[in-house]
Amino acid sequence: MPQITVDYSDIVEDAFDREGFARALHEATVEIAAAKPEACKTQFRPSAYTVFGYEDPGARGHAVVHVTIGLLAGRGDETKAKLTEAVVELVRTHVADTAFAVHASAEVRDLDPSYRKADR
Repeated sequence: MPQITVDYSDIVEDAFDREGFARALHEATVEIAAAKPEACKTQFRPSAYTVFGYEDPGARGHAVVHVTIGLLAGRGDETKAKLTEAVVELVRTHVADTAFAVHASAEVRDLDPSYRKADR
C-alpha cells in the first residue's frame, strides 16, 4: 500500500515524464496521506486505443491520463480530495505541451479488507 496505477494514452508517452511524475506522486502521497515511502509503488499502463467523445479514434486529438490510488481504509474524504487535486496538478506539470488535448483525472479508493501483499 499504496497501490498506484497510471493508465494513459500511448500518444502521450514521449511527452510524459513518468519517472519524475512517480517520484513527485510518491512524495505527495507520503505528505498528504501519511503513506510510507517504501510502500509506494506505481505501475504505468499505456493504452494503444483511446476514444474520446464522437471523435474518430484515428484522429488522435485527445489523450487520457487517469491515476488510481488504492489506500488502506482510514483516510477521510478531505484527505482523498486533497490527494487527487495534487495528482491532477502533477500530471499537468509532468506532461509537456502537446498538439493534442490531455485529459487528466485521479481517484483515491479504499483497498478492500481482503487486500494482502507479499514481498520476496
